[in-house]
Amino acid sequence: MNRRDVLQIGSLGFLGLTLPEWSRARAAAALPDTSCIFIWLDGGPSHLETFDLKPDAPVEVRGSFKPVRSKLAGVHVCEHLPRIAAIMDRVTLIRTLTSEIGEHDQAGHYWITGYKPTPAIAFPSHGSAVSKERGGRGAMPAYIAVPSPRPYMGSGYLPGAYSPFSAGSDPSRPDFKVRDLDLPIGLSEERLRDRRAMVAKLDSFDRAHQNHPKGADRDSHFEQAFRLVTSPQAKAAFDLSKETPETRSRYGRFKLGQSLLLARRLIEAGTRFVTVSDTGWDTHIQIAYNLTYGFPGKLPGLDQAYSALIEDLDQRGMLKNTLVVLMGEFGRTPKINPSGGRDHWPRANSALLAGAGVFAGQVIGRTDASGELPSDEPVTPQDLAHSIFTHLGVDPHKTFQSPDGRPIRLVDGGRYLSKIAAG
Repeated sequence: MNRRDVLQIGSLGFLGLTLPEWSRARAAAALPDTSCIFIWLDGGPSHLETFDLKPDAPVEVRGSFKPVRSKLAGVHVCEHLPRIAAIMDRVTLIRTLTSEIGEHDQAGHYWITGYKPTPAIAFPSHGSAVSKERGGRGAMPAYIAVPSPRPYMGSGYLPGAYSPFSAGSDPSRPDFKVRDLDLPIGLSEERLRDRRAMVAKLDSFDRAHQNHPKGADRDSHFEQAFRLVTSPQAKAAFDLSKETPETRSRYGRFKLGQSLLLARRLIEAGTRFVTVSDTGWDTHIQIAYNLTYGFPGKLPGLDQAYSALIEDLDQRGMLKNTLVVLMGEFGRTPKINPSGGRDHWPRANSALLAGAGVFAGQVIGRTDASGELPSDEPVTPQDLAHSIFTHLGVDPHKTFQSPDGRPIRLVDGGRYLSKIAAG
């Protein structure tokens, strides 16, 4: 913890505050109107080919990519990420994400919820918890997934009303259209309002459903759909044609680029949490080729889209209120396999955090000479969840209830990563 934090803790006894109470106070004092864009590199991006290169290691460890100097003194990233290298002074790089789960969906569940998966209960994703605690603004859904959510990105044991609204298709396609934004054929807005009034009357007649999650879900889904199809502003937020051709080209005319541009528009319109999933990072074979070939290639595409998002948010004054998280479910093995690829490796991975009070221009943690394990400052899924919630103004010590009435903490353990705090 930094010196100011230590001094603050030292004075807590005079105020009668415990450490957990101090942590809750920090959460409550977060920026009042923060949002999040969570970029999920689905499949497990290699830390050794992106943000934690080992140029002095043997060739079977370091691979074929070379490091390039970044804007952050003494920090190098992959040669195929030159634009991200130029904005590294605006982000925080965590090099020591670590867990013990190396299966895609289970690892994804662990990082996206902060809980190890169990057959007994499904836990809510970060986005669903933020949706419940902070809600959306205006007619926009609080939580949106672009193009669509992974199975572990849902509401878990929380009511389905806190599940993500799915954009449903690739925003870079010429025929991109979000489903459920237009009235069904033959149904006018007046008739929709009549149906809404009828639902309200039925609910006032029979209140028995009010304590039943399905009843609450029905009301919430109907109200969300009603707001979307009757709000020109909400519908316009999904319309990428309203952006200039220069801006669309700046982000890149491919799926990740247009998805991140759409995410920015949704946050501007009032959405609280947007998850953008980018598939294709599972590189068991010929990793160097598979990360660079095609249009635009995984690394070149990430480089263009992510750097454009950070610069755009910054120029618009939105970065100070928007937390941007970039990560995947695990890293890759320290040695290249016989097929020229790398396999699953949950013990070490990297992430980038920016905005919403995150201190910019630093690296947290380091891995050993082969990128196998953290050498210091390991960051667990619980630590990351604790920190994300804190920066989004959600108390990580909050207790929710399962459908059977059992109290469950939003984050079970974990610590706040004080080094990421600005100021």
